[in-house]
Amino acid sequence: MVATKFYQESVQEVMSELQVSPQGLTENEVAHRHKKYGYNELQESNRQTIWQIFLEQFKDFLVLILIAAAVISVFLGEVESSVVIIVVVILNAILGTVQQIKAEKSLDSLKEMAAPVAKVLRNGQVTEIPSKEVVVGDILILDAGDYISADGRIIESHSLQVNESSLTGESLPIDKKTHVIQENEVALGDQTNMVFSGSFVTNGRGKVIVTSIGMNTEIGKIANLLDNAKEKRTPLQVSLDQFGKRLAFGIIMICLIIFGLDIFRGREIADSFMFAVSLAVAAIPEALSSIVTIVLAFGTQKMAKENAIIRKLHAVESLGSISVICSDKTGTLTQNKMTVQKLFLDGKVFEQGQLRINQDLQNRFLTMALLCNDSITSKEKEIGDPTEVALVRLGNQYQFDALSVREQFRRVGEVPFDSNRKLMSTVHRVGNKYLMITKGAVDVLLNKITKIETSNGSSTITKQQLEHIKQVNSRFSNEGLRVLALVYKDVQSAKVSVEEENDFTFVGLIAMMDPPREESKQAVEDCIKAGVKPVMITGDHKITATAIARQIGILKDPSEAIEGKEIENLSDSELRAKVETISVYARVSPEHKIRIVKAWQDKGNVVAMTGDGVNDGPALKQADIGVAMGIMGTEVAKDASSMILTDDNFSTIVKAVSNGRSLYANIKNSINFLLSGNAGAIIVVLFATLFALPAPFLPVHLLFINLLTDSLPAIAIGLEPHNKKVMDQKPRNIHEPLLNKRFASQVAFEGSIIAAVTIIAFQMGLSTGDSAVASTMAFATLCLSRLFHGFNCRSDESIFKIGLFSNISVWLAFLIGFTLLNIVLIVGLFDVAMLSQSQLFTIYGLSIVPLIIIQLDKLFFTKNTN
Repeated sequence: MVATKFYQESVQEVMSELQVSPQGLTENEVAHRHKKYGYNELQESNRQTIWQIFLEQFKDFLVLILIAAAVISVFLGEVESSVVIIVVVILNAILGTVQQIKAEKSLDSLKEMAAPVAKVLRNGQVTEIPSKEVVVGDILILDAGDYISADGRIIESHSLQVNESSLTGESLPIDKKTHVIQENEVALGDQTNMVFSGSFVTNGRGKVIVTSIGMNTEIGKIANLLDNAKEKRTPLQVSLDQFGKRLAFGIIMICLIIFGLDIFRGREIADSFMFAVSLAVAAIPEALSSIVTIVLAFGTQKMAKENAIIRKLHAVESLGSISVICSDKTGTLTQNKMTVQKLFLDGKVFEQGQLRINQDLQNRFLTMALLCNDSITSKEKEIGDPTEVALVRLGNQYQFDALSVREQFRRVGEVPFDSNRKLMSTVHRVGNKYLMITKGAVDVLLNKITKIETSNGSSTITKQQLEHIKQVNSRFSNEGLRVLALVYKDVQSAKVSVEEENDFTFVGLIAMMDPPREESKQAVEDCIKAGVKPVMITGDHKITATAIARQIGILKDPSEAIEGKEIENLSDSELRAKVETISVYARVSPEHKIRIVKAWQDKGNVVAMTGDGVNDGPALKQADIGVAMGIMGTEVAKDASSMILTDDNFSTIVKAVSNGRSLYANIKNSINFLLSGNAGAIIVVLFATLFALPAPFLPVHLLFINLLTDSLPAIAIGLEPHNKKVMDQKPRNIHEPLLNKRFASQVAFEGSIIAAVTIIAFQMGLSTGDSAVASTMAFATLCLSRLFHGFNCRSDESIFKIGLFSNISVWLAFLIGFTLLNIVLIVGLFDVAMLSQSQLFTIYGLSIVPLIIIQLDKLFFTKNTN
């Protein structure tokens, strides 16, 4: 279809262009249009099969190294080692597959949002058909409560109001009209003569000529964006991939050195090669992938208790790297319910909690607001227009029950709200008189006022009073408030018409808005303190968005706010150059949201995007972390997200960021624990090779350490309690590799100490003349010193500063490992030699030395970096 701007065309022009008569399409025309335009349904690209998703899990470089190690282990005759490694790799792949399948449901939810049936005018008769059968040119019949099944141009409107919040983010229903819009570029929310698929009618009725169906609708464009939006790899995944490559390179170099030394000492080439490969297999931390997965899984459980459900496992850690949070306004930073903020009556401005209902004027003002009102509220639900619901809620605050008030002053006549008049009038019997109460747009009613009600009674309104009302209205509007005027007049009978809406007595102004959540301001402050830039992206009007943003601390200067039409005029490079100076984006489309997220990402930032509507789906998927609202959020938003907030509370994101930072620190500490232990083993083997000593370990000894006594402490380190200090720092640099110079030197330093005590134990064993005893003492010392080393790796700080018993999991892991080791030594499993009591105590004494040295270093020399 040609991209025609139907909102710029008159009803006659649209009908002529689409070749439609007022009686609707004929059956032959419908059949022809089905062939031309297809069916009114959302399409999707071919999805990967479960098998393809499963195979993709093996593309990780570290996983490929483990598979290679398993294959080599088979050739070395170490079948047990290869089986264990393969089982670990497959379990990880299954976990990853399950997570990815859950993440691919967004389009299904979009399909469910489409209206199941539609009422259309065909051959001059109203017919109900499945929504997929709707074609371009059909005339839709819309009534209150109907879901809209296609995009269309309004040709008749009778007080028609449509809720488009899931598409635009604007919480209030939109008044729909038939007039032509002259502007060239008009935001979706301002196309008041159009309706869009996926929205629904809240009031009135109307007729619409269908202009777009299926993938050509606005919701179809979102589906296309959602399908094409690429999910980014998390910083941890990138770091582990880089780490795997560096680790592989390092291990290969060490093995080549050992291979060369063996050849130099006259050992057979075949034996030298097999020994070098055996060491390579032993040097790989086989349990690393599983440990990271388990630590992340435990992290998701903890966060679920704090109202954040993690849908994609690796997203947990990404939270800690976030440097920008792009947040939707409605329902995320705000409460998503209109609330009266200020009132103007008797020449004064009152906050919504300052009324004194014992004063006659204020009592009458509140009574009138409840009478000229169609909404109903109860503990269970609120029914009606959001602005009217806000007035009933205000009455409840002062113990005014709307139903009781309406029973006392029964409605006997009315002139319903009309979007052209922008007014609503009701007539009530008060004693022997009829009272007409009208509320509506201030600019309309100011021209119809002749008197004003004050605490001194009613009098003719003066120019000064009229000017004062205009000034207050202007002030309220500039604060982002929606303003209504409340007026009244005495009438002769219950039957009234539009012609009688004049000569009113002014009572007051009511200013309301969808207010910020109470906790939003503190959450924004915490974000900024932690080095995270909060950005508001909304489909709402700029004046409303900036008012909210200013209240909660996102906006400091008005120049930091722009509208979607300004983004249209910026190229991607221009947007990138400007993005860091913008804090508020108003009247934006789904395409704009994706461009904003990409611009931040192109600047090297990790971006979180929060939202609840269908319009947020593509940007949620494009962001590094998509955060959906659990209560108000659509299924589309939830399925496109990485995380769902069960309390719709913006401050929960801040807690999640804090948890993410702690988790990354814990995972890094776990990796330090694994690598420093393995480094100790490699140094011992190098020492034995250099000095032509017997092999200090059997392959089964190293496998026992790597998969049993190492795994539990590593997991326990990953469960270290949350460290509040992480939020005092800036987000970590995602481009900094996991295995940087500082980290590598720390691993080498701690590995060297473990190696030193192991070599001492090995030499003491050799002094007995029994190489089996030497090997057993080396194995036991290496194993136990690594168990003690678990306490060192809990934090960059000393265990005496963070709390010796603050992590019980580490103690349990130590006790289990210590018990297993002693069972092996006492029973004589895994080819160990039987040791004397003195040799056992020697092992115990040597093994605790690295703990003492490293703790002293942390207490007096190492600066905390966590």
